[in-house]
Amino acid sequence: MTIENILSPWAQNVSPSPTLAVDAKAKALKAAGEDVCGFGAGEPDFDTPSFIKEACAQALADGKTKYAPAGGLPELRKALAQQYQDYGVLEEANPAQVVVSPGGKYSCYLAILATCGPGDEVLIPAPYWVSYPEMAKLAGATSKFIFAGDDQGFKVSAGQIEETLSANTKLVILNSPSNPTGCLYEKAEMEAIVELACRKDFLLMSDEIYEHLLYDDAEHHRPASFSKEAAERVITVSGFSKTFSMTGWRLGTLVANPTIAKAVASLQSQTTSNATTFAQFGALAAVQDWDQAMQAVQDMLVHFDRRRLKLLEGLQAIEGISCLRAQGAFYLFPKIAELGLRSEEFSARLLEEEKVAVVSGHAFGAEGYVRLSYATSEEVIEKGLDRLSRFAMSLD
Repeated sequence: MTIENILSPWAQNVSPSPTLAVDAKAKALKAAGEDVCGFGAGEPDFDTPSFIKEACAQALADGKTKYAPAGGLPELRKALAQQYQDYGVLEEANPAQVVVSPGGKYSCYLAILATCGPGDEVLIPAPYWVSYPEMAKLAGATSKFIFAGDDQGFKVSAGQIEETLSANTKLVILNSPSNPTGCLYEKAEMEAIVELACRKDFLLMSDEIYEHLLYDDAEHHRPASFSKEAAERVITVSGFSKTFSMTGWRLGTLVANPTIAKAVASLQSQTTSNATTFAQFGALAAVQDWDQAMQAVQDMLVHFDRRRLKLLEGLQAIEGISCLRAQGAFYLFPKIAELGLRSEEFSARLLEEEKVAVVSGHAFGAEGYVRLSYATSEEVIEKGLDRLSRFAMSLD
């Protein structure tokens, strides 16, 4: 056996997450004593609400440390099914259509793995979350990209999707609110895409992990709720990580028609067995006491919104940078093309010269942009904006 054939084709071809790489580099610089302004992390900087942690701790104290069913705790699946029936996503509160996984990322991967394989195409609107193309690759499918810049509000149209469709198109991915842009699809925009899916016979994966992180009275729309036919075609993915600052808990959710949900649960049974049992009891507490859970979210949103506007104002004040006003998540995606550097060089030099960590737009399929997360303190935002402004001026 030679070095060249030790690794499988999947291991050789998959790329590491660039967002995690930026965050790791920033943390390494901080550990070495550098004063780094980190805008790379895609996780809330708040603690998990206390009552959720207490429920998990109680589960541990009660010995809830054994295997759970592959699809998730029955009581959690039942509670989620009821919630999704209330949302209009499920016609009946059928727990068998809900799968709890070890993180929203794994829910996305299982959705793709359960429905796509060699010869299938996955259409991915760009800018996109960095992991979608790699997941399609690991399933043996081919990714095709549809770009929508800031002139379109970073949202692809049904017309663009229809022009890109082929006989091999199996799945189209939607992410609203979006990582990396924070954009939010309007209901009419979603309806046009769902109508196209029904007419042209393809599936939709709706990644709704940021569904509760909204600003400016924006409203989130779930495409699976539009019609009975839509519910058959849409795989709804979400989770607890972003909404309740539970990123390390690794708890994602997936809702789909019975055939897909059963396949996802089977795949999970052969890969991870189940999401961590006692962590699921924390999630159950959140769903069962939704009012308290959402009050914690509203408290976070007060800070997120203030940071969003501060960062937006600061970015728009820098000559050569333009930035749309995001309506969801906790990211801004400014355009830096006029500053004369490609995104990767811009990000690398900004970190090296000014110790400001951002993620290159190239990683999201959008050259000429960078992503900044405002899941950080206002002090870091102010300091980072000063450094970013100084860096931009140095490029003249």
